[in-house]
Amino acid sequence: MTDFSTPKNTPFPSASLLGYPRIGRRRELKKAVEAYWAGKIDAAALDAAAKDIQLTTARRLQELGLAEAAAVPGTFSFYDQVLDTTAHLGAVPARFGGLLNEAGQLDIDGYFTLARGTKEQQPLEMTKWFDTNYHYLVPEIGPETAFTLASTAKVEEFAYALENGIETRPYIVGPVTYLLLSKASDDAPAGFAPLSRLEDILPVYVRLLEKLAAAGASWVQLDEPALVVDQDTPAAEIEAAVARAYEVLTSAANRPQVLVSTPYGSLDGQLGTVAATNIDALHIDVFKGDVPSAAALAGLGSKTLVAGVVDGHNIWRNDLAASAAKLDALKAAAGKVTVSTSTSTQHVPHDVAEETQLPEQLRSWLAFSDQKAVEVKTLASYLADPASAKSAIDEATTVIASRASADGVRRADVRARTEALTAADFSRSEYPVRAAAQEQALHLPPLPTTTIGSFPQTSEIRSARARNTKGELNDAQYEQLMKDEIRRVVGLQEELGYDVLVHGEPERNDMVQYFAENLEGFDVTVHGWVQSYGSRCTRPSILWGDVTRSAPITVKWAEYAQSLTSKPMKGMLTGPVTILAWSFVRDDQPLAETANQVGLALRDEIADLEAAGIKVIQVDEPALRELLPLRRAGQADYLKWSVDSFRLATAGAKDATQIHTHLCYSEFGVIIDAIDGLDADVTSIEAARSRMEVVHDLESHGFGRGVGPGVYDIHSPRVPGEREVTELLATAVKHVPSRQLWVNPDCGLKTRGYAETEESLRNLVKATQAIRAELLETAK
Repeated sequence: MTDFSTPKNTPFPSASLLGYPRIGRRRELKKAVEAYWAGKIDAAALDAAAKDIQLTTARRLQELGLAEAAAVPGTFSFYDQVLDTTAHLGAVPARFGGLLNEAGQLDIDGYFTLARGTKEQQPLEMTKWFDTNYHYLVPEIGPETAFTLASTAKVEEFAYALENGIETRPYIVGPVTYLLLSKASDDAPAGFAPLSRLEDILPVYVRLLEKLAAAGASWVQLDEPALVVDQDTPAAEIEAAVARAYEVLTSAANRPQVLVSTPYGSLDGQLGTVAATNIDALHIDVFKGDVPSAAALAGLGSKTLVAGVVDGHNIWRNDLAASAAKLDALKAAAGKVTVSTSTSTQHVPHDVAEETQLPEQLRSWLAFSDQKAVEVKTLASYLADPASAKSAIDEATTVIASRASADGVRRADVRARTEALTAADFSRSEYPVRAAAQEQALHLPPLPTTTIGSFPQTSEIRSARARNTKGELNDAQYEQLMKDEIRRVVGLQEELGYDVLVHGEPERNDMVQYFAENLEGFDVTVHGWVQSYGSRCTRPSILWGDVTRSAPITVKWAEYAQSLTSKPMKGMLTGPVTILAWSFVRDDQPLAETANQVGLALRDEIADLEAAGIKVIQVDEPALRELLPLRRAGQADYLKWSVDSFRLATAGAKDATQIHTHLCYSEFGVIIDAIDGLDADVTSIEAARSRMEVVHDLESHGFGRGVGPGVYDIHSPRVPGEREVTELLATAVKHVPSRQLWVNPDCGLKTRGYAETEESLRNLVKATQAIRAELLETAK
């Protein structure tokens, strides 16, 4: 019998990525998963599509030079890496009943049930993954949550690649991060902390490691990004949890070698804790974080230090000379050093070589996932032999220097405008003055109903846009089709009885890209898809230069929609922080400067909407929480400039113009002061999946302006019944004065179908009418 008391002694690869896009170069996974949900393919076909993507990825990375054992990360997921960990732990919330099958396994249908919910049960809550535009599904853990190895998908994925001649490096979220990201289940007692269940999940992790070792894995990657965040949990508790977790895992008799990865920032005080464990390799982010001192790295001993010197989160070409200097410093302080990315490259597209429509100069400034693999390989070559990388380093230095002086990167007219700003440009009249003017202008009933902006984008709409782009449909024909859809959407809202209407945004491909295509300083990609959550993919635009608006963007559509109804029509804009967060933003100046440039462009758009007779204007900021620094030291400065950029965009509005904003999938209590500081007249907030948790934050804060906690979760296909919506509204009324409350879905309806949308919106209106009647009766 093989003795596994000592892990297989395979050196950690000299060059590797922390992760790679898993959706497929042409979104093959999205198409397969959605086909499975629609019943067009069976589980076997879905599995075959997944295997093809996994193998194609592995072979591509080998072609790019990552050919050593365990250099290819096994980071595939059907939906979400945190959900994968929940599946492996069998951590199914009791509210879902018996999702595990007779063999005690969570099959693919049970897995998707947690992600998408059922008619009776809402899915797991969703929130942002650290400071990215990726979303994860929040585990629900309580004192009674049962843990068992309910999935061996990671083992099967590894075995399939190995059968095809490639030894990958399996990946799973580490135990400490998993529990720190979890929320207490509904039945947990007050004060319960999921981290208290650490001892109970470690045996399941050990079993998984044993199975991976038995399958032939020499390395496994355990991701612990929660260690780079300032947590509410005391640091001493986290340190103890890390020490205990990796004491147990590394003591397993039969295990692969363990890499602990810590992306998205600096470990700071936790570095010594992790270094002191018996893990075999430690990844640190030295792109975003500082290079640790020799004293800080001393605890590593003979462990391999995996240096994340290539940015996995943005698309700009690496300054190879600067990275080489960091590697020199690390090599002097640590024994074994290898090269990787700062984070998984799941946050960037596959290959810039496919973007042939971009200007050649711009393309030369960029590095997508494939280019980052080459950069990592180049820097690994530098570590082995500096002379071998000299030409590549010199070329990168030349290209980066050329970018600084390129036309459009800096514009005197744009900079003169931002430099001339004064405090008056960031403030409106006091809210009571505005509220009185808006009440006189709008005449809205109690609990006004509205939607967030977009309506379902049908295949016909998407086809019309594609045909117009290809020249198969002229602009006049395309515009008429969009007007027909707007007329349909306005008529539907009138029939349903909504109070403040939207035009549905059929002309918009994406809430950021649409503006990027109409502002100077941006370019857009054709194949630059990245995963946002599940099967949802976006194409972040490239913000490379100074931003300005040369002509109105949304006015003609809003003006046409308003002509169809006597009810108020919302003008719909995307806010400056969200445009930055959901784009690949220039890294050569402070974000605050770029945000103000975008804010001024939006300010001009708001003025034109007002001139066209639009009395309600929504400026969406769903990403406000997303860019919040993970360390508290940087948060106050971020919140100041992010709030200021919104106020700059909106402060020119007249008192009678009602300014709305929208936020979704964030821990709102953390930034409630900033939300208040936006000074929007009405704020709509995601609340359905969390079952109105946000109203407690609003109540304790004393939030004094209009607010619409969402009552319809649009990220799931389920239709909320009238009773469910009524209960959510009743909860909201208990904690927020009814005069402030609005009724709306959680987010835009773009990804939903019309049948489910109409039924859900009808239930929303019926529930509102019921609560209005109760309020009227109470007032008698």
